[in-house]
Amino acid sequence: MVETRSSKAKKESAESGKKPQDTDKEAPVPMDVEKTEEEKKADNVAAVLADIKQNINLLERAVATLEARFTTRALRTTASIRKRLTPEILTQAINIYFPKDHAAKDALLKRVGKASDEMDVDQGEQKSDAKDGRGFLPEHEVYLSYLVLLYLHDQKDYQQGMQLVIELVDKVQALNRRTLDQLAGRLYFYFARFYELADKLAEARPVLLAAQRTATLRHDDDTQATILNLLLRNYLMFNLYDQADKLVSKATFPENASNNQMARHMYYLGRIKAIQLDYTASHRHLLQAVRKAPQSVASAGFQQAVNKLAIIVQLLMGEIPDRAIFRQPMLRKSLVPYLQITQAVRIGDLAKFQETLAQHGATFRADKTFTLILRLRHNVIKTGVRMISLSYSRISLRDICLKLQLDSEEDAEYIVAKAIRDGVIDATIDHEKGFMKSKENVDIYSTNEPQNAFHQRISFCLNLHNESVKALRFPLDIHRKELANATALREEERKLAKEIVDGEIGDDEDMGEDW
Repeated sequence: MVETRSSKAKKESAESGKKPQDTDKEAPVPMDVEKTEEEKKADNVAAVLADIKQNINLLERAVATLEARFTTRALRTTASIRKRLTPEILTQAINIYFPKDHAAKDALLKRVGKASDEMDVDQGEQKSDAKDGRGFLPEHEVYLSYLVLLYLHDQKDYQQGMQLVIELVDKVQALNRRTLDQLAGRLYFYFARFYELADKLAEARPVLLAAQRTATLRHDDDTQATILNLLLRNYLMFNLYDQADKLVSKATFPENASNNQMARHMYYLGRIKAIQLDYTASHRHLLQAVRKAPQSVASAGFQQAVNKLAIIVQLLMGEIPDRAIFRQPMLRKSLVPYLQITQAVRIGDLAKFQETLAQHGATFRADKTFTLILRLRHNVIKTGVRMISLSYSRISLRDICLKLQLDSEEDAEYIVAKAIRDGVIDATIDHEKGFMKSKENVDIYSTNEPQNAFHQRISFCLNLHNESVKALRFPLDIHRKELANATALREEERKLAKEIVDGEIGDDEDMGEDW
C-alpha cells in the first residue's frame, strides 16, 4: 500500500509538472490585470463613500442629541477622507445625499467638474438616501460642501474655492445653528486661507472682525477661537503688533477651545511678547504651545516655527537651550542656523555671530526672527565679558576691546560697567589705570539663585496640574444621577432610623421598668 501511494504521488507530481507546459499558451491576459485594478478602484470608492456615510450619520446624531463630540469625530476622520477624494467620489456623494430639486446641488457638481447628467450612481441607492429631502439636514449640506472645498484647495483652484467659501460663510451665518459651530470654524479658517493665497488678506479683515463679534454674542467657542487666531495671524503678517496686542487685551480666548487652537494662540502671544521685550512671558507662552501641539509629522512645520522663536527668546533671557532640541529628527535640519547662533552666544564669539548672521540672514528674515537675533549682539558681548571675567583676575580695557572686537576702549568700559550694574559679573573698574579687576567667586548656594530655580520649577508643575484639571471631561448630566443616588440614600437612612427607633422602644418594653 505504501508503494502504491508513493507511485500515485509521483504520477500526480509529474502530471502537475507537465500542466504549466501544456497550459503555457493559456497564460493570464492583460484584461485580468485591468479588472483587478478596476476592482481596487471600486473598492476604494466604496470605502470612501462608507466613511462619508458614517460621518453623515454622526452629524445626524449630533443634531438629535445636541452633543458636539459627534461632530468632532466626523471632522477628525475627514482628514483621511480628504486624501482619497476624487471628482467621481464627490459626484456620487452629492447625488446620493442631496435631494433632486436642491438649489446647491448643480452648483457643487459644476465645481467638481461633473454635469448633472453625468451620473454613475445607482438609481436605487440614490432614491433610498435622498428621497424627497425630508432627512437632509443643513449640516449635511455644509459638510458635503466642505468636502468639495477641501478638494478645490488641494487642486489649487483658488478662484472657485474662494467663491464657494464665501457662499458657505454667508449660509452658516444665516442659519445660526449651534450644531454648525464646529463646521463654521473650519469654514472661516479656509475663508482666510483662500484670501491669503490670493494675496488679499487685508480684505478679509473686516469680515473676520464682524464674525468675531457675532461669535462672541452667540457664545460660539469654536468659531471664536478660530477667528481670534486668524485675526492675530492677519495682524502679524503685516507687522501690526500694536493692534494685535490691543485685540488680545480686549478679546477673551475661550477656555473650551481645542488644543490645536490653544497652541496657535500661545504661539502668537509668544511672538507679540517677544517683540515687546517681555521675554519671560514669551518663553512661557511658547513652552505651552510646544506642549499642547500634536507631536506628529503633520505638525512638523508648527513645531519648527515655535522652537525657532523659543530658542531666540531663551537666548535673550540669558539662558542656553538644551542640546537635545537640536537633535530631534523633525527639527534637526531646520535648526542648523539657530544652532550656530546658539554656539556663538554660548562662547561669546562676536566674529562667529556676525558671520552666521551674514550667512543665514535670508533664512532669519523668512522666519521673521531677524529683528530678535539682532538684539542678541549685546548678549554675545555680555557673555564674552563674563568669560573674560572668569579667565582673568585683572585685564586691561584695551585687551577687552581687542578680544570682543569693539571700536574703542570707551565702548569696552561702558559695556563692562553695564555688565557690573546688571549683575552679570562681579568686578571693579579702575578708570585711571584702565583695567578691570575681578572679585573672588562667591558660593552660588549662598545666594538666592537656587531658590529662584526651585520657584520656577514649582510654578511650572502647578500650572501644568491646573491645566490638566481644567482639561478633564465629565459625562453630561452626571450631577442628576448623583442627586438621585443621594435622595435614595437619604430615604434609606430615614427608614433605618425609624427601624432603630422602633426597635429601641420595643426593647425597652421587653426589658421592663427596672432596665
